[in-house]
Amino acid sequence: MTNQQSFKKDQIHEITIEDLGHSGEGVGRIDGFTVFVEGGIPGDALKIKMENVKKNYATGSILEILNPSEDRIQPLCPVAQSCGGCQLQHLDYQAQLRWKTNRVRENIRRIGGLEDIPVNDAIGMENPWHYRNKAQFPAGIYRGEAILGFYKRGSHDLVDIHNCCIQHKSNEPVIKAIERYMKQFHIAPYDERTGKGIIRHVLVKIGFYTGEKMVVLVTNGKKLPHKDELIQMLLDAVPGLDSIIQNINTKRGNVILGSECILLYGSERITDMIGDLKFQISALSFFQVNPIQTKILYEKALEYAQLSGEETVFDIYCGIGTISLFLARKAKKVYGIEIVEAAIEDAKENARISNIENAEFLAGAAEDVVPKLYQQGIRADVVVVDPPRKGCDEKVLNTIAKMAPDRIVYVSCNPATLARDLKYLDEKGYRTMQVQPVDMFPHTTHVEVVCKLVRGYD
Repeated sequence: MTNQQSFKKDQIHEITIEDLGHSGEGVGRIDGFTVFVEGGIPGDALKIKMENVKKNYATGSILEILNPSEDRIQPLCPVAQSCGGCQLQHLDYQAQLRWKTNRVRENIRRIGGLEDIPVNDAIGMENPWHYRNKAQFPAGIYRGEAILGFYKRGSHDLVDIHNCCIQHKSNEPVIKAIERYMKQFHIAPYDERTGKGIIRHVLVKIGFYTGEKMVVLVTNGKKLPHKDELIQMLLDAVPGLDSIIQNINTKRGNVILGSECILLYGSERITDMIGDLKFQISALSFFQVNPIQTKILYEKALEYAQLSGEETVFDIYCGIGTISLFLARKAKKVYGIEIVEAAIEDAKENARISNIENAEFLAGAAEDVVPKLYQQGIRADVVVVDPPRKGCDEKVLNTIAKMAPDRIVYVSCNPATLARDLKYLDEKGYRTMQVQPVDMFPHTTHVEVVCKLVRGYD
């Protein structure tokens, strides 16, 4: 087996790509030595140049595609190879789904150490384009002018793109109007290096089924010069715009939103639907970005919960109550738990407008609230968890196991931490019965998963 000493930066090699890495890069081997190649896909035969040689692996760049994979296609977006928003547009969509299914299966096997777990094929979209109802555009300088765009892959340099193939089509006039405003009134974009500048990000939220639109301007302080002119420019550019919000974020770093919001125009919230349920969305609240696939995901979660109408359900990391309200119509009582207080307020309002009275929402960290409920004698028959990418806090998992619900439904956006938590729950007596990947984010490496766990082994 060749070691790293045999390879040097700028060397030219030929390689066949065998797999994809977690970030979508091609993975191949030269005499047993692993090389990651940006833009490579399984089946490609490539001529590459070594870029960075480490002890156990190297990275390379494509010089020539000697023989393309049968799954290689021409990306729909002209900047797909440089923009960091999509990683897999050059891979046939059915091949994307196969890779995502296998990624979930391999994570559960390798990280979770669980064998023979039924992992169903990933559920894809009939039309995997223009599906996102939320876009986040950082502000910056491109060729000497202030623009809104997306970050280039692996950097904070901007790609100038208005017509994104996976974003809602309503975004383009918003972005063009704000760029005109920045140029006309000489409004500087935020500079991460100096901490100066005014416009940091622009968020656009769309009610996919209602058509309602919200624009959130993230600014470095409360000062917003020519505010009235900006509002008018947006209203002229986007007929029927329902909400314009200024969000204040003066902190250094890459966190997009601050905690303070100022209403500039219209309503503080917009409304959207998942199935026949209404949800109000504020500037700070989280709402799934792909409503079509969200309905499929939540219906699968409801199926796995197996509710008869007599169960008490805990929905942990409940956000604005989306899953909670789906479950409440089939359960006796649902407790939704979420650390973001604004999301809890939205959840309560969402329950009200959908006429759901058997859902109660509690603000606080799950690792604090769940043990307190258990200590008060409130026990769940079914627990649903939908944690952030870092997965569940071990204290939460331990309390769930002590509470001994009949079933656990685990919704995850990170197969690696999902596998870790499934292993922990397996050791506590919970068997993973079904795993269903759902492609919420076509043309990216991300995949959502919903799992059914039951207590005890036959």
